[in-house]
Amino acid sequence: MFNATLEKTSDTGKIWQEFWKLGEARTNAPGIRARVMLMKPEALNCRQFLVETGSGHNFMVDDAAGGTGPKPIELVAAALAGCTAFDVITILRSKKRKLVTGYEVQVEAEQAERPPQVFVAVRIHHIVRGHDIDAAAVSEAIRISEETYCSVEAMLKHSAVVRTTFEVINEPNA
Repeated sequence: MFNATLEKTSDTGKIWQEFWKLGEARTNAPGIRARVMLMKPEALNCRQFLVETGSGHNFMVDDAAGGTGPKPIELVAAALAGCTAFDVITILRSKKRKLVTGYEVQVEAEQAERPPQVFVAVRIHHIVRGHDIDAAAVSEAIRISEETYCSVEAMLKHSAVVRTTFEVINEPNA
């Protein structure tokens, strides 16, 4: 659990107190939690962290020098791919009743040159395989994801230009 008690004399403490007050107004609202813990505190050059998600999953993040896990910014690109993929596959299979036999989402992002190196351009490419899948259904599913459901893309649109493309590969009936 996160510790909300802060030193009242510092400016940082005052900022965090105000932050926690905002959360008190929505005590019943669902939230996302995560924490990271330094893996080897005794190793001065090590920046490897164990990540624990609120849903109980664990993995490591690292920097390019350590190379034992993804960089945190890579997880943002992966989160975008996963977020839109969940939406699109659900729409295609449930609402559009399409027989999707394979699906892949590729994300490429360009970062600003100076810190904070936010994404400034993002390309999302969907590849949908299946039987009798029309481009209009895929286009509509992607549009709904972008405009309504994908929270990761909604956040990224504040700093980046997002461009989406797709391809449909219709396979013969087996």
